Parts: sequence; C-alpha cells; structure tokens
Amino acid sequence: MSTARSDAARKLLAEIAPKLVDLGDKVLFGDVWERPELSKRDRSLITCTALVALGKTEQMSTHFPRALGNGVTKEELVEMITHMAFYAGWPNAVSAAMKAREIFGEEP
Repeated sequence: MSTARSDAARKLLAEIAPKLVDLGDKVLFGDVWERPELSKRDRSLITCTALVALGKTEQMSTHFPRALGNGVTKEELVEMITHMAFYAGWPNAVSAAMKAREIFGEEP
C-alpha cells in the first residue's frame, strides 16, 4: 500500500540515503514482506506492535495505513496499543493512541 505521504517521505529519504531506500525496496519490501510464512496482515500487525514498543510514532504514519490496507482493522490496532501499554509502557501507548487518532482522521 502506497500513500502520498509515504511516497513523499521515501523521495526525501532517497535524496539523503539512496542506498537505504534501495535496500528497503529490494530486501525489506521485496523479499522479507513477500515471504509466505506470514501473511502481510500478520507482518503489519507485528510491525505496528514493534513501533509502539519502541515509541516510533513517526513511522506509524506509514505503517498504520499499510496495516489497514493489509486487513488489520482500526479496532485491532487500538486493541494492540492498549495491550502494549502493559508491556511497552504507558507513555508509548498513549503516544501511539494519539498518533492513531491523527492517522485515522479523528482529530477534534
């Protein structure tokens, strides 16, 4: 799943680190994400969980929409964030929930 935001971010990254983009395209998304042992849906949920655990809210802007496109529901993402509060820390979960709200277009 490609979004205008992720395409723009990819272009900016390519200007400073073209090899990093190349490796991401060929190895991460061209090989790892295509392995049949896990579905893309499962890979997305795992990736989003790791981002919550690590507090990487900026990367959620790319991976949460990708997860939705791969079949993970908004409700499942929110439940994962809630679950992770007890394993990855309350602040990480709150930050992730606020980022999810922004991504889902639920700004006040």
